[in-house]
Amino acid sequence: MSALDQIQKRILQEVADLHTVPEGAYNIRANGESTGRRSTANIEITSKEDGSGINIRIRPDTRNESVHIPVVLSKSGLRETVYNDFFIGENSDVVIVAGCGISNCGNQDSEHDGIHRFYVGKNARIRYVEKHYGEGDGTGKRILNPGTEVYMEEGSNMEMEMVQIRGVDSTERITTAKLDAGARLVVKERLMTHGSQSAVSIYKVELNGDGSSADVVSRSVARDNSYQKFDACVTGNAACHGHTECDSIIMDRGRILAVPSLEANNTEAALIHEAAIGKIAGEQLVKLMTLGLTEAQAEEQIINGFLK
Repeated sequence: MSALDQIQKRILQEVADLHTVPEGAYNIRANGESTGRRSTANIEITSKEDGSGINIRIRPDTRNESVHIPVVLSKSGLRETVYNDFFIGENSDVVIVAGCGISNCGNQDSEHDGIHRFYVGKNARIRYVEKHYGEGDGTGKRILNPGTEVYMEEGSNMEMEMVQIRGVDSTERITTAKLDAGARLVVKERLMTHGSQSAVSIYKVELNGDGSSADVVSRSVARDNSYQKFDACVTGNAACHGHTECDSIIMDRGRILAVPSLEANNTEAALIHEAAIGKIAGEQLVKLMTLGLTEAQAEEQIINGFLK
């Protein structure tokens, strides 16, 4: 693997919890170029012919293996769009860790748009972790626009952890999923915005097979003058179960818009949406302050617990 500078190493730790070269398969991208790649006997990573991204092929029955594909940007003014396709074989059980971090100390915007497409085979199980992080004292923005497409075959299971806690000025996350019979999708989103940041999360899930299910849950905190929009639509086209939930804390002059949408096209479709937006309860602050915390410290404790 090519040498990374200290800034890149720190960002890599933030988005992928990597302190060194990961075990298993990996592809690390820094400032528009691949700086390291490794395939294994069961997981093959290859470049697309047009150079726009990579293909990750996981053999059937692959278990207890992982794939790391983090992206690091540390140059101001760099913009890129990358397409990564995952082909997950039947009966496999793997962990995929993605994520992108941007350090921008210049006056030009830096942007990474990552499009991930997952083709999940029958009875496969996937845990997917995607973390976004931004830093830098420049006036240029840190922009991340991830797109995720999920196609799940019969009996497959996918858990997605989507995390963005700080430093990203603008993001639009668009996630679509189509589930066959018995497939199960669980999405857990954790998001915090501050300053004048903007974050839009859009989820469109189609439950097309009998026994399919989806659970999309977002927890978020909007601070300062930031803006958030959570737009979730679950469509039930079979005997299925769908649930979406938005639970948000609003602070300062923040703004939050929750847009629930359910569409039932089958009498056996059971669809539920829950949404709650509110400020931190005063009694929670008082209780922690009686233990010796300042108001600011109490707020941070509550927020940290809420976003776990």
